[in-house]
Amino acid sequence: MVNVRRVSVIVPTNNRPQLLRDALVSIRALEGPDLTFEILVGDNGANPQTPVVVSEMGGRYFKVDKPGAAPARNAGLSAATGDYIAFLDDDDIWLPENIRPHLALLEARPEIDAVIGQVIYTDKDLNPIGPPVPALSPGEGDAMLREMLGEWFPQVGACVARNSVRETVGQFPAKHIHGEDVEWFLKLAQTRKVAFQNTACILFRGRPSGSFDELNRSRTKAGRRIFLRYGLAEWRIWRSIPEFLRGYRAKLIHFYQYFFDAARDRRQAGNLRAAIVALADAAYVFPFRLVATVLTPGPVKRAIKARAQHDRA
Repeated sequence: MVNVRRVSVIVPTNNRPQLLRDALVSIRALEGPDLTFEILVGDNGANPQTPVVVSEMGGRYFKVDKPGAAPARNAGLSAATGDYIAFLDDDDIWLPENIRPHLALLEARPEIDAVIGQVIYTDKDLNPIGPPVPALSPGEGDAMLREMLGEWFPQVGACVARNSVRETVGQFPAKHIHGEDVEWFLKLAQTRKVAFQNTACILFRGRPSGSFDELNRSRTKAGRRIFLRYGLAEWRIWRSIPEFLRGYRAKLIHFYQYFFDAARDRRQAGNLRAAIVALADAAYVFPFRLVATVLTPGPVKRAIKARAQHDRA
């Protein structure tokens, strides 16, 4: 007799019905005699096509008044009836190899509450831009928590958890618009009951470089707040002060590099004002690193010099 697993899949969405349809199709494509999905879509947008798409794909629709992915995910989390819970954002795609290896590991290790897999980052058209990440296992217990506090940004679409995490971990923090998924993962990792599955699970759709400044400003603030909150609360996981500082750098260096690259590209495009704004954002992330960089000859230093000459003219 086939053991049929029922998984509740939670999908937040906001005014992207076509992308949502593609995401839901990728979920349904994995169903089979051994696996069924309960699709739960939390919508805090206003596109009338969204509930139509959800209905066509056999999902349950929840209208959510509060902004942000956290309230949308929480609506589905509260209603989930499956033995397991999985996630997918409305602009990402599940790969055919997803889910079953996670479930096999959860069934083989009853002490584990959740399993996280690999992600393939793509451009806006879902063309891969690199190999699956993380390339190496982040380990378990304290090692995994250190990796999450550092450079590893686990994606919710690569996670499968037991339904019991609703009680042990709770809902996604909804106080802040950004960082709620990272914070939820850290709360999950604090249980020391999370394992890693070396399987590429999702295509994670990226955005063109330099096209989402405001989002990264918010993510910078969230990353700093979350690192300091959990990094200090879990101080014992750090084996030295330098390791703590390296973790802090790793958590924020992506944002610094985004703004630094944006400043360079905008300078080369002749947009000096926008380049200076991006430099100011980079300075907010790592001021001393930026000072050291601009003292070295290069396009950033030339941009600052050109701007100063322009203002004196």
